[in-house]
Amino acid sequence: MLGEVLEVLKPKTGDSLLDLTAGFGGHAREILERTGAYEQSVLVDRDQMAIDSLSDLAAKGATLMHADFLTAADALFVEKRRFDLILADLGVSSPQLDRGERGFSFMHDGDLDMRMDQRQDLTAKIVVNSYSERELAQLFIEYGEVKSGLAQKVAREIVHARPFQTTEALAEFIKHASPYSKRHPATQFFQALRIETNDELNLLERILPLLPDLLKPDGRLCIITFHSLEDRLVKNWLADEAGRGLESRLNVSKSILTSGVPELENNPRARSAKIRFAARV
Repeated sequence: MLGEVLEVLKPKTGDSLLDLTAGFGGHAREILERTGAYEQSVLVDRDQMAIDSLSDLAAKGATLMHADFLTAADALFVEKRRFDLILADLGVSSPQLDRGERGFSFMHDGDLDMRMDQRQDLTAKIVVNSYSERELAQLFIEYGEVKSGLAQKVAREIVHARPFQTTEALAEFIKHASPYSKRHPATQFFQALRIETNDELNLLERILPLLPDLLKPDGRLCIITFHSLEDRLVKNWLADEAGRGLESRLNVSKSILTSGVPELENNPRARSAKIRFAARV
């Protein structure tokens, strides 16, 4: 959604950028080419593979931070850093999904990993093979938005059949344990395991209140969400900010941008993406 991001952030010469989920630099490269403010900008990612791919931007002066976005935001807040533009593109990057060994997708067989930061100990394999039936069912309900009866059924059958080692083995098991659906039955279950493995919603909920204090006056904030759970957190937080009246730190746009036809033709994964944005008062 590069076009939409540029439309929202309106980067101009000299604008500093904080990209909290820089990934492989698709957005950052285009923005920094327009601003030229490499030395004033910070690019954050949890994934070492992503950090390595950003070396060309580091060579031009951009600061790279190998950390989750909450850790990075806390550190930048302490340093009293402020930025003209902040971007958070949530979710999993295409290179992560396309590499079977990362374990994010059941479309490519690989180890049940799902770690965005491969330095951490917790993996999806540990979740699947060590969580109790009750814990797994709760994960599937809360993070996968699976109906309660089905979540409990699949959790029970996983516990009886484990251990599971690979994405393909788990996906096929879930497929046979679930009724037919338009999507692969494992989609929601894999989402739940990924969110748990990476503590995604907790980190998002905790970083949101910090973002206004990382923006300069009139600075612009853009957040891209990909599923209802994270979008609900962002929507509700922005609504709370807007509802503070004269005490509000943000001028929140009521507009929500979604992917256009050209974007969807090139990137079908963007079909569920939503852009919400605001500006610092």
